[in-house]
Amino acid sequence: MRLDGFGLFVDDMGKMIRFYRDVLGFEIKEDEDTSNVYLIKDGTLFLLYGRNDFEKMTNRKYEYLKGINGHSEIALYVDTFEEVDAEYKKAVEKGAEPILGPTTEPWGQRTCYIADPEGNLIEIGSFNKPFGR
Repeated sequence: MRLDGFGLFVDDMGKMIRFYRDVLGFEIKEDEDTSNVYLIKDGTLFLLYGRNDFEKMTNRKYEYLKGINGHSEIALYVDTFEEVDAEYKKAVEKGAEPILGPTTEPWGQRTCYIADPEGNLIEIGSFNKPFGR
């Protein structure tokens, strides 16, 4: 088995598509009234799945947190510290909720956090070198 990707169960598909497409630059081609979105971002499957549709498919009800949640994060990497600052600023200007402004951590990473419209945490970080090097 290998990790193929990850997904989010979403309440407002249109709002989430607009956020990931227009704020973070994900290439989403599906219409805003779709029940699920599958896309590849940097070789990783990213999925948005409508909560109601998933509940119908599995014939179960689930509990969902409201507001900012701390159950998981989506981590995005950029090559330089300057890009962390620039991407954070751009995302907040386009409507992302600011959580933690760009900060250089003791372990050498520059990182920041924003939240999407449904409260999922997104980290933008860098070790000031290209990914994997």
